[in-house]
Amino acid sequence: MSMRDSGFGAFLALIVVGVIVAIVFAIATPGSDSVDPETLVAARDATGGAQTREDIMARQRGLTIDDSFRRGATGDPDRAAAATGQLGTLGGVSDAEMWRALRYGSASTSASSGGPAATVLIQDGGMSWLLLRDKVIAKWGGWLLLGMIAVLAIFYALRGRVPIAGEKTGNLILRFGGLDRFCHWLTAGSFILLAITGLVSMYGRPYLIAIMGKEAHADFAQWSKIIHNNISFAFMLGVALIFLKWVRFNIPNWNDVRWMIVLGGLFDDSIHPPAGKFNAGQKIIFWSVMLMSIGVIGTGFGLLLPFRFEVFGDAFAWFNGLGVLSWLGLGDLPTPLSPQEEMQYTQLVHAGFGFLFMAMIIGHIYIGTLGMEGAFDAMGSGYVEEQWAREHHSIWLDEVQAKDGATRPAE
Repeated sequence: MSMRDSGFGAFLALIVVGVIVAIVFAIATPGSDSVDPETLVAARDATGGAQTREDIMARQRGLTIDDSFRRGATGDPDRAAAATGQLGTLGGVSDAEMWRALRYGSASTSASSGGPAATVLIQDGGMSWLLLRDKVIAKWGGWLLLGMIAVLAIFYALRGRVPIAGEKTGNLILRFGGLDRFCHWLTAGSFILLAITGLVSMYGRPYLIAIMGKEAHADFAQWSKIIHNNISFAFMLGVALIFLKWVRFNIPNWNDVRWMIVLGGLFDDSIHPPAGKFNAGQKIIFWSVMLMSIGVIGTGFGLLLPFRFEVFGDAFAWFNGLGVLSWLGLGDLPTPLSPQEEMQYTQLVHAGFGFLFMAMIIGHIYIGTLGMEGAFDAMGSGYVEEQWAREHHSIWLDEVQAKDGATRPAE
């Protein structure tokens, strides 16, 4: 598997930064809709001070509204309407007032069930999470994948397949042994299953129900979730093995700088910069895989073991303390967070990393199959054409041949 895709690596690095910034802005910035506070107050007057449909819709759009009209209406007889009035208390505390006290944390609660989330009976962040998931992560993540496929299709139409430029020798040299290939395909196979089942979870309801019906989709989604949760352990093992096997070959050096200057000869078949076992493009992919694996595995554990880790509340508080958002004229990120909100942000970040990971692997698959002649053989049979190795990994080839001259005739 040879990769002349340093351009892909730089492109994906920019995508990573851009998506992270977009998520922060989406979380910190209120909805684009506006609401006139006086309109809301006038509407409440018509209901005797109760919240209105406009209040509810404004909150669901992520707008900040003045809710002091109900925050303190939690059953204080001195502040409540008369029992004979339109919104009078029922024996001092009405059902609505009790739920307001629960919503704003002024009620003393206990729960017979265990767990840190048991006493959180009302959590307003669900709608904001759903909007961010559907309107930002699912929407732009889908466009990212389709865009990557489109870019590669155009690139292939214009550039074609990168050929073995020199005359083939007919000799094969072992590039990856059986253990290397096992680690690669364990990781690759589990990742493909994770990607498919993750996309089912993200897009199943809006798209698959219309195709297969609700009952069939329910069974399909359930099995997808089971597969996703359990195959993740195979992926974690594969990533760990790949790191241990290949990290020593992926330490950057000056040959990588020279490789990057000419982009690995991506646009010129006559240029073949020297490279070791992994070239600069492959090293970018390797370290990107490691970093994104940390992201998906860390957040994945948070989803597999719900309510065990509190990460985002502390991270948001730290980020607020930097003052960056205030410099940009934005409001602070929410703190503290309920256990449910921690899980919601964990899911969003997990999905964001997942989309970035899938986009990168689409490029990786392209280079290893359609994009370059002879590349797939490295992870297929393990043997590559000697001339291919000479053009793409000449330093590694010289080292191997000086050591044991490990070549054999092509069959």
